[in-house]
Amino acid sequence: QLLYSVPEDREPGSSVGDLAKDLGLEVRSLAARNLRLVSEGGQRHFQVDLAAGVLLLDSRLDREALCGQSPTCSLHLQLVMENPLQLHRVEVDVLDVNDNAPQFPKPEVVLEITEVANPGTRLPLEVAEDPDMGSNSISTYELSPSEHFALSINVRGDGVKMPEIVLEKALDREKVAVHHLTLTALDGGNPVKSGTARVTIHVLDANDNPPVCDPPISKVHLEENVPVGTLVTKLNVTDLDEGPNGDVEYSFKTSNNAPGKFTKLFSLDPRTGEIRTKALLDYEESSAYEIAVRARDKGSPAMEGHCHLRVELIDINDNSPEIMLTSLSSPVQEDATPGTVIALIGVKDNDSGDNGQVRLQIAKELPFKLVSSFKEHFSLVTNGPLDREKASGYNITVRAVDSGSPQRATQKTFYLRIADVNDNAPNFSSPFDTAHVQENSFPGTSVFSVSASDPDEGSNAKLSYSILDNGMQDVPISTYFRIDQDNGTIYTMRALDYEQDKVFQVPVEVKDAGSPALSSTAVVHVFVLDENDNAPTIVYPSVPKGSAFHQTIPVLAEPGYLVTKIVAVDADSGHNAWLSYQLQETAEVLPFQVERRSGEIRVAQALRESEDPHRLVVEVRDNGTPSLSASVVIVISPEENSVQDFAKSLDLPKSSPQDTNLTLYLIISLVSISLV
Repeated sequence: QLLYSVPEDREPGSSVGDLAKDLGLEVRSLAARNLRLVSEGGQRHFQVDLAAGVLLLDSRLDREALCGQSPTCSLHLQLVMENPLQLHRVEVDVLDVNDNAPQFPKPEVVLEITEVANPGTRLPLEVAEDPDMGSNSISTYELSPSEHFALSINVRGDGVKMPEIVLEKALDREKVAVHHLTLTALDGGNPVKSGTARVTIHVLDANDNPPVCDPPISKVHLEENVPVGTLVTKLNVTDLDEGPNGDVEYSFKTSNNAPGKFTKLFSLDPRTGEIRTKALLDYEESSAYEIAVRARDKGSPAMEGHCHLRVELIDINDNSPEIMLTSLSSPVQEDATPGTVIALIGVKDNDSGDNGQVRLQIAKELPFKLVSSFKEHFSLVTNGPLDREKASGYNITVRAVDSGSPQRATQKTFYLRIADVNDNAPNFSSPFDTAHVQENSFPGTSVFSVSASDPDEGSNAKLSYSILDNGMQDVPISTYFRIDQDNGTIYTMRALDYEQDKVFQVPVEVKDAGSPALSSTAVVHVFVLDENDNAPTIVYPSVPKGSAFHQTIPVLAEPGYLVTKIVAVDADSGHNAWLSYQLQETAEVLPFQVERRSGEIRVAQALRESEDPHRLVVEVRDNGTPSLSASVVIVISPEENSVQDFAKSLDLPKSSPQDTNLTLYLIISLVSISLV
């Protein structure tokens, strides 16, 4: 809180204080932090020179117009700066300048006094008025020299000096019927200013006892907001005279050019002297009223006395606190550190004492707390971690409660939005997935769709998918598959061959668009489904295409005699690799048969002597759909001296590199089938 003072009547543009120096800031930072001035009263009296960092007057100040007769005159300002958000309170005291001379309500005062008045009789005079305050207000009064009269100054309860003319020497109306005096009011300024009034005193006969108020100065305490018509007091006035000279009438004593405000709030019964309220009294508008009453008898000449009553109001708790949201930073990042200022809140209660003491409260379960900045100003700061995924915003209700009895409360609710930061990595629904695809499918065939979610929002939740190369295949995995980066659908890049690759591990990465980007991975096992795309291959007997295999058997071979065995393999697997052997049908009936599963060719019936060679076509067919086949031509020649060498007949010829590969394929097929 910064305190400055400035005399009234300074020229606009005059410097009030060096803000940059007093705030401990560099001048060039004021504009960058968007320093701005907020007047609490709504009127603009000051401005900020951002180039020089000083507070300047925007208009000429008149202390009397701003604060009236208040002993202090302060203007309250607020300085708001951003990045970070800060609020500073500035209080400027407006100093009084002796720019007003004392002035009497009337330029001429006419008084009457009976000639029988005793020395010491007092004649009250009207008080001069000076709008200035303190030492610049009225300091004393002076009366022109007189043989019969002197000046006496009394001090009222509120500090106002009241002049009275005191009779020092007995009067003789027959010698001097009228006395002319000059009353001068002097203030305490430098230089001293003064005002005068002519006092004319007429000396009268007869009614020689004025009304007397007992006590002449009294004080009454009254609660504010009492009903209209409430009795304040009844004046106690006595007049020792009798008859009309002792019959007293009451009236308010006011100045013609400045009628007392109390006449609008209080009524006076001219006969009984009862003072009552005639309007609601408000402590916040004025805490006390000074009432001057004139008591005048009906004698001739009439005499009067003066009563002074001070009415002091007792404050009651009739004003609820006011909550002012000066500034709100919304949205706030969810990673804001504890202690981050969210809002600046001001509070005001027009009551006084305990009735004006205000406490601010918010719900305890909220991750925020209130910190007192300075008098009647608070900062709302974070008191714990924020998580947008749990709460995207908060309805914050600030409750202000005063200390009066009964208490009065006010609440204000505002919404604070939590801004997202990229603090959550995307997650797949499953870290491992399984997919199947038929071999020989066209490039671009959809294989599988992975799915991931991200609890963040906006760009932090915008996901893109990609395939990582794990190096498990000889060829990069990206040559086999691609992924739609938007929806996570995996497609083939080319036709797959089950006999070459039976299973693929496709590592998929999902990455959000935050900064920095977060990611996670999952693995999709893609199994290639076999298709019957390989015909059986006859391993034994191995004969060139278009040739026949020649085999001799004894003429006397009996039924069941093993002639030879056909050995075939199929690169496919499962049903597609189940082979069956059969003889192609011919016009003649052959004395041989082939075992369907083993491929063994045996003698089915006894052979005749001098039997001609027999030509057999053995067909090997797989179990796929559609079925594929291969065939071999075998020529069997019966001979008398032929002896079957079973070992030789079953021996396979020396393997060639191609036969070795076929055997390897057969082993791989059997192992794959077992694994599946």
